[in-house]
Amino acid sequence: MKVTDVKDMAAQLVQQYQRADGTRQETEKQVNGFKSPEEKVDLSTKAREIQQLKDAVSELPEVREEKVQELQERIEKGAYDVSGEKIAEKMVGESIIDLFA
Repeated sequence: MKVTDVKDMAAQLVQQYQRADGTRQETEKQVNGFKSPEEKVDLSTKAREIQQLKDAVSELPEVREEKVQELQERIEKGAYDVSGEKIAEKMVGESIIDLFA
């Protein structure tokens, strides 16, 4: 193990990461006579799962037509009852979430 005389903790962490990542092969290519390292991105399994979930959600419709239709029918029949307590609970709950976000 090589001991460095670097005082900066961030630099030490970067050096440790670079040493630990030493098994990675860096390829270089010629670009207009200059050598530049090839960029590579590795996604973790969780990142792939998150991307798949985002894709699935983006395919869902923004408006749930069946829900809108049901509410319209209830309003037309006069059967739509709005509970003031539920509205207040929702407003307070969202306010609390906003405080912690």
